[in-house]
Amino acid sequence: MSADRAVLKEAIERGEEEGGPVEFKQQLAREVHLADGRMESLAAQLRHRVLSGDGEATYVVGVTDEGRIAGIAPEAFSESMDVLSLLAEEAGAHIDEVQTWAVPPADDGEDRGVVGLATVCEGAMLETDDEHIVVGTAGHVDHGKSTLVGSLVTGDADDGEGGTRGFLDVQPHEVERGLSADLSYAVYGFDDEGPVRTDNPDRKRDRAQVVEEADRLVSFVDTVGHEPWLRTTIRGLVGQKLDYGLLTVAADDGPTRTTREHLGILLATDLPTMVVITKVDLVDDDRVAEVERAVERLLRDVGETPLRVKRHGIAAAAREVGDVVPILRTSAVTKQGLDDLDHLFERLPKTGEHGEKFRMYVDRTYSVTGVGAVASGTINSGTVEAGDDLLLGPMADGSFREVEVRSIEMHYHRVDRARAGRIVGIALKGVKEPVVERGMALLPADADPEPIRSFEAEVMVLNHPTRIGEGYEPVVHVETVSEAAAFYPDGGQLLPGDTGKARVEFKFRPYLVEEGQRFVFREGRSKGVGTVTDVNTD
Repeated sequence: MSADRAVLKEAIERGEEEGGPVEFKQQLAREVHLADGRMESLAAQLRHRVLSGDGEATYVVGVTDEGRIAGIAPEAFSESMDVLSLLAEEAGAHIDEVQTWAVPPADDGEDRGVVGLATVCEGAMLETDDEHIVVGTAGHVDHGKSTLVGSLVTGDADDGEGGTRGFLDVQPHEVERGLSADLSYAVYGFDDEGPVRTDNPDRKRDRAQVVEEADRLVSFVDTVGHEPWLRTTIRGLVGQKLDYGLLTVAADDGPTRTTREHLGILLATDLPTMVVITKVDLVDDDRVAEVERAVERLLRDVGETPLRVKRHGIAAAAREVGDVVPILRTSAVTKQGLDDLDHLFERLPKTGEHGEKFRMYVDRTYSVTGVGAVASGTINSGTVEAGDDLLLGPMADGSFREVEVRSIEMHYHRVDRARAGRIVGIALKGVKEPVVERGMALLPADADPEPIRSFEAEVMVLNHPTRIGEGYEPVVHVETVSEAAAFYPDGGQLLPGDTGKARVEFKFRPYLVEEGQRFVFREGRSKGVGTVTDVNTD
């Protein structure tokens, strides 16, 4: 029996004792359990269960009163969680975690659905009005991005083999090969006493506890350093609502072509950036100084002003980042420089102006048994609350679908609302997961969005072997959209280093694009950046 299913077995064996913290339910239905004053009595019962469990109760759904597993259809389980959430709110509590398991089919082969366990905790769902910065990492493969972040969020020294990196890798083949192939996420924070870290980021509850306890949060979007996955790196740096960029350069290697590419993307998107020289434990001081000088030359070559934190201090770096690029020396093995990064992240202000209307571009989608479709991404503007009616789209035909926010999670902690800059997963009611796609947007129900197939832009060609002519077809990355598009430059062509105007047409379908949005375009080693100047809605 798996550890997770052991939790279910333990709850059932403990039983539904009078006055105990465990409650068995076959199903919770709106028409039955929220009608005719029953809500008040059930909320009082839930409150009693929570208090008897020292602030935590367990609701097992899909079982009989005797604790026999009967199963429940996923749609009915989803409704049960909605009802339980309302009961918990009435009782001054909240659902902290939901786990589900498939029930083996009946003897005649009939599907019996799922059985689920909800942990209900005392206190309202977490408010998230604290300052929260989002940092995107970049840098060449094996330059220590993920290892550095792993050591920051745990406070642990690395074993010299990238052990702390394992807390961020999300795919089995990444763990096996020691190379990240997709975006990863991590979080730590600060309170009055200093850093709030997690003992084990692999445990969802540990990560959720950081969100619950910290007064200030730092979320990391860890990108990919390997050249074949540059598209994924661009998605992480362009598609998330980042406040800062962190570029790593290994002391035993120095700046590479990939370092220059990633720096170019960070700066092209106007992202305040810092450079961290990693692995200083592997080389002598002369080599570290040599790499530091190489980084300074690289920054000056692109018109940026370097600032050595060792010389000018953390306060100056936090105050002037954006006008300058701070450079720090670190080692995840000896923990050299990690305190400096802590002090810097604790001081960095939230950046950017956010509008009042809610907007989030979908970056990832997945389905949770008993909950349904979940869209995750970084909120661009405004706030969202559980129960909000939203629009999702555009679909391939340009239409938008009406959906409802079932629940919101931030780093595995359920919250009642979230605002701009938060990385969240939003469970959606009214849509199946296969319909939700990366690049779609979530908007308020009263919005009047106009999806577009083409737009006018000011573009700069960073690298191209010859010239960009009419009909040139790179992949355009704008927000979380990654789509082939055709370029039609004014004057018929653009040469490497040129800045000019062009019409850009998405090749396959419309998207939600607005004036002022920055984008990156890429085809092989040809790259450029641009800004949307006008949208064509005809």
